[in-house]
Amino acid sequence: MNNSSSDGPKIALAALFITSLVTAQLIAVKLLVVPFPSSVPIIGGTVLVPAGVLAYAVTFFASDCYAELYGRRPAQLMVNIGFAMNFVLLALVWVAIAAPGSPAGVDPAAFKSVLGLSTNIVVGSLAAYIVSQNWDVIAFHAIGDYTDGESLWLRNIGSTGTSQLIDTTIFVLMAFLLVPSIIGTGQALGGAILLQLIFGQYVIKLLIALLDTPFVYAMVGYVRSAGLVESRRVTAD
Repeated sequence: MNNSSSDGPKIALAALFITSLVTAQLIAVKLLVVPFPSSVPIIGGTVLVPAGVLAYAVTFFASDCYAELYGRRPAQLMVNIGFAMNFVLLALVWVAIAAPGSPAGVDPAAFKSVLGLSTNIVVGSLAAYIVSQNWDVIAFHAIGDYTDGESLWLRNIGSTGTSQLIDTTIFVLMAFLLVPSIIGTGQALGGAILLQLIFGQYVIKLLIALLDTPFVYAMVGYVRSAGLVESRRVTAD
C-alpha cells in the first residue's frame, strides 16, 4: 500500500473536519427559521437554529469516519486539535477587527457586528464542542465494543445522536442562561424558551445525523475497498 495514497483519506477527513468546524463558527451568527409541517409539542410550528448547524453536523460525519478508519486515539487527537483551532480562529478574527479599516472596504462597524461573536456565544460554543466531540468518539468506540465491531449504522447514529443532544444542551444553557447570568453579557432567557431552543435544535440535528449514515457507509466502504486503510475491528483502545 502506497503511503502517500493511504494518507490521502486521512488528511482529507481531518481537513473536512477543521474546515466545517471553523465555517460553523463563522456563520453561526445568522439564525435560520425552519418550519415544521405541523405544530410539535414544546417546539411549536417553527424552530430557530444557527446557520452553522449543517456545517457543524459535517464535523460529526468526519469524526465518525475518522474514528471508524483510524481508531479512537487519532480521532480524539483530531478533535482536540480542532478545539485549539477555535482559538486561532478567534484570535485572527479579533486581530482583523482591531486593525484600522479603510472606508473603501466593508464598514468596520458592520464587520465587527457580523464576525465579533459575543462572549456568551463563544463560551457556550467552546464548552459544547470540547464535551460533545470527545463524547462522540468515546461513544462510537463503546458501541463498537458492545457490537463487536459490527453495525456501523448503530455506532454512527448512537454516537452522533447522543453527542448532538449534549452539544445542544450545553450550548443553549451556557450561551443563553449561565454566562449572561454570571457576567451580565447578553440577556438570560426563560425556561420555556430554553427548552424550546434545545428540543427544536436537537430535532434538526438528529434528522441530519440520520441522513448522514449512508454517507458514512459510502466513505468508509470506499476507503477500505480501495485498500487505503487496513480493515480493523473498532475498539475503545
